[in-house]
Amino acid sequence: IIFSLCLGLIFLSGFFHMKNKNYVILKSHKELLIPPMPCRAKTNVMFLKTHKTASSTILNIMFRFVERYNLTVALPADQLVHLGYPKNFLASFVEEFQAIGQNYNIMCNHLRFNPSEVKKVMAANTFYFSILRNPISLLESSYIYYKDYAPAFRISKDVNEYLASPMKYYHQADYKQNIYARNLMWFDFGYDNNAEDNKKYIQAVLKEIEQNFHLILIADYFDESMILLKRALCWDLDDVIYFKLNSRSKDTVQTLTPESEERIKVWCSLDWKLYLHFNQTFWRIIEETIGLEVLEKEVNHLRTRQKELMETCLLEQEAVGKEHIKSKGLLPYQSGAANILGYNLKQDLDSRTLRTCEKMVMPELQYMSYLYTLQHPHKKRKQLGLPLLWTTSQE
Repeated sequence: IIFSLCLGLIFLSGFFHMKNKNYVILKSHKELLIPPMPCRAKTNVMFLKTHKTASSTILNIMFRFVERYNLTVALPADQLVHLGYPKNFLASFVEEFQAIGQNYNIMCNHLRFNPSEVKKVMAANTFYFSILRNPISLLESSYIYYKDYAPAFRISKDVNEYLASPMKYYHQADYKQNIYARNLMWFDFGYDNNAEDNKKYIQAVLKEIEQNFHLILIADYFDESMILLKRALCWDLDDVIYFKLNSRSKDTVQTLTPESEERIKVWCSLDWKLYLHFNQTFWRIIEETIGLEVLEKEVNHLRTRQKELMETCLLEQEAVGKEHIKSKGLLPYQSGAANILGYNLKQDLDSRTLRTCEKMVMPELQYMSYLYTLQHPHKKRKQLGLPLLWTTSQE
C-alpha cells in the first residue's frame, strides 16, 4: 500500500505543478490536524453531505457519534428527509431551530451549502468538512441512481449514449431535476453547476471553499480519509470504523468507454477542477501532518478493527442484494436502476453487541427517523414508507 501511495504522490506532484503557490490550503490545517496532546474530541461538527461520494457511510459515523456523546443533531423539520435540498439551505429547515437556536452539535443531512444560514444553526467553533469523489465514477453512479428522476438520464439509453451528446438530453428548462446530471458536487457546495468554466471564477470558488471548510476528504481514498478525519476531530478509532453503506451491486455498474471518461472531464469540468484541486490538497496535508508511513500503519489498524467487527456482526461478512436482506428494518431505500446493498446480522449476539451491530448497518433514512423520534418525542414520526427495526419505545 505504501508503494502505491508513493506512486500516487509522485504522479500528483508532477500532474499538479502549480504556477502560483501562494494560495491558502484550507483553514490553517497544521494546527487542526496536529492538535495539542492530550486533545479533546470535537463535538461541534458540520459535514456537508455531497451526493454519491460515500457520504451515507459518513452520515452513519456521525449519527453513532451523536448517540455516544448524547449530542443534539440538526435534523430535517416535519416530514422532510433532507435539509431542504435542492433549495439553498435555510435555518428554518431544521426541526425546532426557533427553540434550540445555535445550540446544535452536529449537522450532517443532505443540504445545499449556504454558509450564512448554516452559521445561524452551528456554534462559532464548529469544525466544517466535506467529501469529494472522482467525477468520472461519480457521474456513472449518479446516472444509475437518478435514472428515473433526472430527465437527461431518463431519455437516454445508457450513460455512454448520454455522454456522447449531453446537450441533446440536458435541457435548462429541467434545471432543478437535472442537477444530478452535471457538476453535482459544485451544486452541493452552493454554486451554479451550469456556470461557465472561467479560470478566475473557479479560483475564487476554490478559495471560498478553503475558507469555509477545515477539511475536504476524498472518497477514492476512503480509509485514508477516515484516518485524517479521526486525527482532525481527536476521535477514537472506533468512532470512524464503518461498514460501507448505500453501495450498489456490481451488476448495475455501467462500463464507461475511454471517450466517455474524457467527455466527463469536459462536461463536468467544474467538478473535475474541484476534485483535482482538493485531491492535491488532501495528499499535501497527509505529507505535512501524518506522513505516509504512519498513515499506512493507521489504515492497517482501521482495516483490522473493521474486519473484527464484520466477523462479530455479519452473517455473510459482506453486503448482500436487496432480495437477500432478511430483516426488512435493515432494507436500504432503493433508487433508479441501482440494487442498493444491505447486511444480515448474526442471530446469536448478546443484546449490547446486537445493538452496536445494528447501528453500524442501519440505513440512513431509518437512522435519521429513529434519532428524530428520540430527539423530538412530542413530534409526529417521519412517514418514510420503510419498515423500522426498532423505535424509541423499545429502548
